[in-house]
Amino acid sequence: MYRDVSSCNSYNYGDALYWDARYIQEGGSFDWYQRYVALRPFVRKYISTNSRVLMVGCGNAVMSEDMAKDGYEDIMNIDVSSVAIDLMKKKYDHVPQLKYMEMDVRDMSFFPDESFDGVIDKGTLDSLMCGTDAPISAARMLGEVSRLLKPGGIYMLITYGDPSVRMPHLSRPAYSWKTVLYIIPRPGFEKPAGSSTKSNLEPIPTTDKGLLPPDYVLEDPDSHFIYVCKKTDDTELSNATVYPLKADVL
Repeated sequence: MYRDVSSCNSYNYGDALYWDARYIQEGGSFDWYQRYVALRPFVRKYISTNSRVLMVGCGNAVMSEDMAKDGYEDIMNIDVSSVAIDLMKKKYDHVPQLKYMEMDVRDMSFFPDESFDGVIDKGTLDSLMCGTDAPISAARMLGEVSRLLKPGGIYMLITYGDPSVRMPHLSRPAYSWKTVLYIIPRPGFEKPAGSSTKSNLEPIPTTDKGLLPPDYVLEDPDSHFIYVCKKTDDTELSNATVYPLKADVL
C-alpha cells in the first residue's frame, strides 16, 4: 500500500486518535499552511459569501471564523476528532454562521447529494495521504466531496502536493472536475532580490499531462499549491484531460 511520503513523518495523520491527543495537548488555535488573509483572494473569487460551504478537517483553525467575519453566512465544519469538535462548538456557540459536527471525510453520508456550493480543504487530503490506506482513503474522500458539490460547485484544495502527486487523484472522471492551479509561497517567505514580479494570483499554466512546465521554477521550494476544482456538466467534462493514476504518485 503506497502513501504520499514526500512530507510525511512517523505520525499517522490519518488517525483520529492522533488528532484527539494532539488537540488535548495543544489547545488554542492553529491554522495549517496558510491563514485566511492569504487565501481570501481565491476564496472570494470562486465561492460567494451566500454559498453553503463545507470546511473539511476543520481542526481548531480560525479559518472559518475569519470567513464569517468576512461575510460568509453558512459554514459547516467537520472533523474526525471529537476533541476538536467539542472545543470548537463551545468556542463558537454564539456564532450562528458556524456549525460543527464530528464526521469522517471518507463517509459524509449524513449529507444528501449536492448539499454544498463549496468545499474547502486545507491539509485534510494531505493528512489522509500520510495514512497506511492512503489510496483508498483519498478515493473515498474525493468521491464524497464530488457527490456533495452542486453542479458548478467548487472544491478548493490547499496542499503541499504538486501536480505530479495530486492531479492523478483529482482528475478521475467520476468526479467531473475541471481544475485550475495556483501556487503561493509559505507565510513569511521573502522573494530574493531580482526575482520575478509575477502575481501569485495568476493561474499557473500546466502541460497536457497536468504537470508544471519543465522550465517552471518555484521561488519558494516549500510553496503551497491551490487546486480550484469546479464540478462540471457533461459538456464541459468532455473537453477535460484525464491523467492516469499510478502507484508511484500515491
